Amino acid sequence: MISEWFQRVGSSVPRGFSRYFILELLKKKGYTGKEIIDYAVDQSNGIWKPSPGLIYPLLGRLLDEGLIEEIKDGKYKLTKKGIETAEDVDSINEIVKRQLDVLFRLGNVGKFVAMDLLEKISTMGSILSSNVTNMTDEETKKYKKFLQDELKKLDVNREKEIKID
Repeated sequence: MISEWFQRVGSSVPRGFSRYFILELLKKKGYTGKEIIDYAVDQSNGIWKPSPGLIYPLLGRLLDEGLIEEIKDGKYKLTKKGIETAEDVDSINEIVKRQLDVLFRLGNVGKFVAMDLLEKISTMGSILSSNVTNMTDEETKKYKKFLQDELKKLDVNREKEIKID
């Protein structure tokens, strides 16, 4: 029998997802905290029910980071910095998606490599998201360059593997 603790930590929503979910959602229009929660519940068919204790402190951190701002009626919207951050995430997601598509076509070996890659990205994302408020612009640029370089290395390795096959 699975313990209650394991069910909590084994959530189907990965760590850091809520942050990017909010940024992605606010790209479309302004939402209140309650509307964000309701949208998440609706879109996940009730599987994911983020609590106010998760959403409101996260909104506070996003405000502190200058990624969102509060507008009328308690709604939040992305700032220019928030839009740029969301676009950066979209670019990285697209690159990773293309690479994973190739890896999954390679069968079990590709799946193993893909799962390893996802674990590394998840770990890096968690570290970055927990430290982003304390990072300078220069540090942010260095991390961005590092991630882009790592993704380029994956592209080169993928091309080598395709040539071998």
